[in-house]
Amino acid sequence: MIDLILASPAVVSGLVSGIVCAIVGIILGFVIYRVYSAKKLNKNKSNAIKIIEDAYAEAKTIKKEAIIESKEQAQKLKEEVELEVKERRNEVIKIEERLNQKEEYLEKKELAVDKRNEQLDEEKKSLDETKATLQKNIEEQQKIKEQILEELEKTSKLSKQEAKDLLIASMRNDAQKEAAVIVKQIEDEAREEGDKKARWIVGQAIQRCATETTSEMTVSVVSLPNDEMKGRIIGREGRNIRAIEAATGVELIVDDTPETITVSGFDPIRREVARLSLEKLISDGRIHPTRIEEIVDKMQKEVDKICKQAGEDALNEVGIFNMNPELVKVLGKLKYRTSYGQNVLKHSIETAIIAGLLAAELGANVKIAKRGGLLHDIGKALDHEIEGTHVQIGVDLARKCGENEEVVHCIEAHHFNVEFKTIEAVIVQVADAISSSRPGARRDSYENYIKRLQQLEEIANGFKGVDKSYAVQAGREVRIIVKPEQISDSEAMFMAKDIAAKIEAEMQYPGQIKVNVIRESRFTETAK
Repeated sequence: MIDLILASPAVVSGLVSGIVCAIVGIILGFVIYRVYSAKKLNKNKSNAIKIIEDAYAEAKTIKKEAIIESKEQAQKLKEEVELEVKERRNEVIKIEERLNQKEEYLEKKELAVDKRNEQLDEEKKSLDETKATLQKNIEEQQKIKEQILEELEKTSKLSKQEAKDLLIASMRNDAQKEAAVIVKQIEDEAREEGDKKARWIVGQAIQRCATETTSEMTVSVVSLPNDEMKGRIIGREGRNIRAIEAATGVELIVDDTPETITVSGFDPIRREVARLSLEKLISDGRIHPTRIEEIVDKMQKEVDKICKQAGEDALNEVGIFNMNPELVKVLGKLKYRTSYGQNVLKHSIETAIIAGLLAAELGANVKIAKRGGLLHDIGKALDHEIEGTHVQIGVDLARKCGENEEVVHCIEAHHFNVEFKTIEAVIVQVADAISSSRPGARRDSYENYIKRLQQLEEIANGFKGVDKSYAVQAGREVRIIVKPEQISDSEAMFMAKDIAAKIEAEMQYPGQIKVNVIRESRFTETAK
């Protein structure tokens, strides 16, 4: 191949020419690139200078705006500081004025105290002089008294002690009679004034309390649309009535009374659930064991809602708020609880209102009195579920629900189980007695009534000198006839006190019992 190239001059010449052209092209391209790069560099340099100039101008503008804004803020801050300084200066001026007024008042007070001290010193000096004069007069009178006694002893031929004993012996009976008369007069006046004040307070309380009283028994009556419904309630082979009794825990009495079924049970809430369930089943028409269980469960929830609503209504009526929800629910159960025929929830509301009115009249804590009056019988809602007295159950429940200890004490003391520690506890006990013993509030059994009358007469007959005794006015008064040859008038008065005290200690009774001791003297002579 080399030999061929060397042998061909034309090829060599063309090759050299191509190399030279290539070199010239490279050089020319490099020169052009340098020229273009220089132009581009100059252009970028001018752009950079322009950007720097623009940035410098913008920086100057920002700096100027910042200076202006800082000046404005400084001016605003200065104005705020000046305003605050002005307000502080005004406050200082007011404080100085008040201090000056107090200083003037204290100076006047000090002058008045000094003047009063001077007056007291003068009065003390005058009293000392009077005391000295009185002491001198007493000494002179003592000397005169001794002289008179000496003359009396000489005249009567009796010593001082003998005359004293004789005088005491002669005046003892008269003094006893006069003392008995004075004591009776004072007692009559005090009793009259006390009765007047008590009647006014209790009258005001009762006048402003107008709650209704409902009377409920241990049975509930459900009316039927027809006698055919009795058979449907009994069911095939008695399965429906057994299902109702098992679900509600009451007894259904289906007798010959037309269109009536009687629900009997000691638990009033169970009776209410059974009554509502029967009414719902009768109106629905579907009566079978499965449906009975559904309706009873639904009515149980309905009665729980009714109890809760009754508790809330009682709180609103009395004006008590912020009570534990569990306590409110238990309180509502008293809607279906009775005591001696008196609805316990109505009785509790009435007791709370009367207690609040009495507390307001006597200056006691109205809130504690109302709360204690409303909750004093709360244990009766659970006494058929929990062992113990309703007082102890109520105390434990109130403490568990976070009630104030003063309210707990009102519950604990309303049946005299503990000594009264607060005036509010006494007020709750009095309000409970007023609500229970007012006419028509409660019913008592005939046997208890006769027993109370017999006990009254037995207590009266147990005293020496009693001839006969009679319990009258439904046991609210006992009249005692004494033997006049054994009992004097003064002794009869003290006998009435003793009999009243024994009745209070040994008997339980609503209201008050009047003890009337009668002493009659008869002198008989026959004319011949």
